[in-house]
Amino acid sequence: MAFRASLRSFLRVLKQNFKQNSFRNGLISSNRRSFAKDTVKTDLTSFTYRSYMCGELSRLNAEQRVTVCGWLQYRRLDGYFVVLRDAFGPVQIVLPNSDLSKKLIDVPLESVVEVEGTVRLRPDDKFNSNMKTGEIEVIADDVSVLGRCTVTPLPFHIQDFHKVKESLRLQFRYLDLRHNELQRNLRLRSNLVFRMREFLCKIHGFVDVETPTLFRKTPGGAREFVVPTHSPNQFYTLPQSPQQFKQLLMVGGIDRYMQIARCYRDETSKPDRQPEFTQVDLEMSFVTQDGIMDMVEALLQYSLALGDDFPPVVTPFLRMNYADAIRLYGSDKPDTRFDHLLQDVTDVFSQCSFSPFAEAFRSKPRASVQAVKFDSAAVHFSNKDVEELTEVVRKSFPEAKRPFFVLLRVKSDGTFHGNLDQRLGDVTCDRLRNDLGLKPNDLVVLTAGRHDAACLVAGKMRLEVANALRTKLGSDVFGMDGKMNFLWVVDFPLFLPKEDGSPGLESAHHPFTAPHPDSMEVVYTCPEKARSQHYDLVLNGNEIGGGSIRIHESKLQRHILRDVLREKTDSLEHLIEALEFGCPPHGGIALGKLSFCFNDEVKVKSLE
Repeated sequence: MAFRASLRSFLRVLKQNFKQNSFRNGLISSNRRSFAKDTVKTDLTSFTYRSYMCGELSRLNAEQRVTVCGWLQYRRLDGYFVVLRDAFGPVQIVLPNSDLSKKLIDVPLESVVEVEGTVRLRPDDKFNSNMKTGEIEVIADDVSVLGRCTVTPLPFHIQDFHKVKESLRLQFRYLDLRHNELQRNLRLRSNLVFRMREFLCKIHGFVDVETPTLFRKTPGGAREFVVPTHSPNQFYTLPQSPQQFKQLLMVGGIDRYMQIARCYRDETSKPDRQPEFTQVDLEMSFVTQDGIMDMVEALLQYSLALGDDFPPVVTPFLRMNYADAIRLYGSDKPDTRFDHLLQDVTDVFSQCSFSPFAEAFRSKPRASVQAVKFDSAAVHFSNKDVEELTEVVRKSFPEAKRPFFVLLRVKSDGTFHGNLDQRLGDVTCDRLRNDLGLKPNDLVVLTAGRHDAACLVAGKMRLEVANALRTKLGSDVFGMDGKMNFLWVVDFPLFLPKEDGSPGLESAHHPFTAPHPDSMEVVYTCPEKARSQHYDLVLNGNEIGGGSIRIHESKLQRHILRDVLREKTDSLEHLIEALEFGCPPHGGIALGKLSFCFNDEVKVKSLE
């Protein structure tokens, strides 16, 4: 008891001394830097010799002396006015005498400048509503050039209205980072990751574990980067994901794992994919598929509460099984922000003699014809537009797997462009008009072929037509702007035919995914019919996460690898052996491409 009393007394004195010293040293003050209850106000200039960021000054700072630093963005009236910019925005500087203006008159734009002066309200008729700091200006007492820009002309100007080629922006990435958009994206990402760690580790007891970045080659999945060593014929690979590591952590009793993980895949860069990327990696023991999904929904609801600019995340998220996603949207990552669903019109074309449809029914036992209708859209598409859309789809699907597809435009008299009425026949055309309720100037996507392929091509064209209409008529033509439509896609098949067309099966997700409880026997007797406990998280038509309940029994894992996938198990014996030491049931998910939570048009490389 005496020890506890002494400890409490010591902590009380320590706390009081900290408060006194903090006030004395300016760590806590009665004006700008303050602690409101337990919340610490972000101090953007602590430990530096500037007192404010340029973009945070406002009318509340009127008559205060300030020191600001930033890049010289504009100069006008022979240097009497200059604009200084930092990561938080620009502020206008007034150089009231010739001695000060001479210091900057020959200084190139994008040089780094320090200004000391006094904040002054602008006259009412001089307010600039286009600037965050447009109500004030800084009357300079002194200016100093801290870093002179010696490159003239600049590769490009740091102004949002200047369109710059992406290759040039990447070449001078350090200069590109000064743009407001990238500053905003990177700071948003930092805030998002911080809140995710706070939710997972502080509130729910997850353990942040770093896993190795040098590993051994594993079968299946994407192509891996190979890292040579000084030992002959000895190589490492960079992991595609920490999948095996986190499963071994579950065996080891770290039953709530998280990591902001760096992953590597030797693939061609795309707007939504890079060879090197980051994912929020999660794994839990003693959990079901519903438990993982509930946890992710709560995580995103907490983490995406980033201010008034972001709509609140509404839970629970909608759920859709894989078969319905393909049937209704023609995609396993459906964009549910707008309607225009696929419609099966197979019966309409069952007796059609037009060769593309007749051939589809002759050669494909599971053939179908899919349609997507866009009301009154035909007038917005010229022949050139149709050709461009057709070319996009051709490039998206290999010819061997691509079904027949066509974009039908209904003319004002109700007939089809391109003399398709004659080719399809009166009976087929009348049935099509009746089934779809076609009217003059409607636009119809038609695909015919093997059912899955016909649905996927129709889904691709659905998106391309919608995007074209958004470009032509305005981004909110479907009421899509500002929506955050989260969706879980579940009940994926466990295996799919090999993508290269060779005999056999491959994992739809990865070989560690557990079968659905209803498919446990089917895995051994008819594996191509097995369903999985795999789930994908989709936002506005973009997959932002994927996970599954894992196999935790060595016998089942060995059967899937060796007997179903025909893979050699030598390189995975360490994992199979670990499962024999009493492995708890477990599952997880990896969340990536979170840039789409900020803006569905931003590229992943803007955040990585």
